[in-house]
Parts: sequence; C-alpha cells; structure tokens
Amino acid sequence: MIDLAAADRLLSTTRSVRKRLDFSRPVADELILECIEVALQAPTGSNLQGWSFIVVTDPDKKRALGDIYAKAFALYATMPPPDYASDDPRAGSRQGVVDSATYLAEHLHEAPALLIPCIEGRVEQAGVLAQASVYGSILPAVWSFMLAARARGLGTAWTSLHLMYEGEAAEVLEIPPTITQTALLPIAYYTGDDFKPAQRLPAAQLTYWDGWGQTR
Repeated sequence: MIDLAAADRLLSTTRSVRKRLDFSRPVADELILECIEVALQAPTGSNLQGWSFIVVTDPDKKRALGDIYAKAFALYATMPPPDYASDDPRAGSRQGVVDSATYLAEHLHEAPALLIPCIEGRVEQAGVLAQASVYGSILPAVWSFMLAARARGLGTAWTSLHLMYEGEAAEVLEIPPTITQTALLPIAYYTGDDFKPAQRLPAAQLTYWDGWGQTR
C-alpha cells in the first residue's frame, strides 16, 4: 500500500520554485539521472518512448539559454494579466507570481542545471490527435521528473517561454529540426521546506458530469 498522506503531500506541494532555488549548491549528475529514471516510467503513446532529456550544466550554454528566456519573458510581461474576479482565490497570489517569475527570468542561468525535455517529431501543422499524442507522450514524464526532484530536495519550475525562440535554443544545443522541445526547467536544491497547496478553484466548480456544464 502507498502511504496516501505522503503521496498527497508530494502531489499537492510540488510547486514551481523560483526565488527559493539555491544557486550556490551543486547538484550531482547522478541525482538528476535518478529523477530521469523515474520520469521514464511515465505513460507514453503507443509505448514509443520517443523522448530525450538535455541536461545543461555548461555555464556559457546556460547563459545563452537564460538570455533567450529573458528576451521571451520581456515580451510576455507586456501582455495583459489574467482577469481574475475579486473573489477568485488565485487573485491574491498574482503579484507574488509576477515577482517570482521576474526573479527567475533574471537568474535562470545561475541554476546548477537546466533541463529541456524533448520528443521526436513536429506537430505544428498536424491535427489535434497528433498534437495530443506527441505532447501526451512527454509531458507526464516531465511532471514525474518534477515530483521525483521534489522528493529528493530539489526544486524545479515548469517554464516554456523560451519556445518563443525555440530555434535559437536548438542552435545553442545543436538539437535536430525533427525534435520538439517542450519545456525548460531550472534544477537546484530548494531552501526551506514549508511548501503548501496553492490557492485553486474548488474541484466541484471545475467538474462536469456526463456533458459540458452539467454539475452535481
């Protein structure tokens, strides 16, 4: 039997860690590989396992990726913010998210390691089925990696803004044009361990039964 309380705590307190990443403490390659081994147990479409994980520790390449991310973040920061209602539980955390995201954009390159999960194939011009299959074959593994990292005292943050300039990142890392990048995760030990569940809308408000808009 799995300890339900421990499992729920892991699942509900694996946060995007930005300001509390310890940039001064090295992360062993072996520990990152442990997390990838766990990630490889995630489901994948047709059991193709067309995934790959690029771990970036070279300072110059981290700096180049950080510059790409900062350029994308600067563009993202000009976009209108989400229009939450005043009683929406997410409204109160908006400024904190903005502050921490800005901090990460300025310091991403300082993380001991960066991870770019990739999947074989390109689906920009494909239909919904192909897109769902390709992304559904790698994103569960990325989340499993983040959970495995959290269990080992490592913090991560799921980012994807660098994909605005995916080609530039591919050039830095010599990624073939047939490979799709799906995310960019900083990896570092986190400071403190008081992570808690985030403010979310209640499940009943987001769940329909037997058809769109049908509630119980």
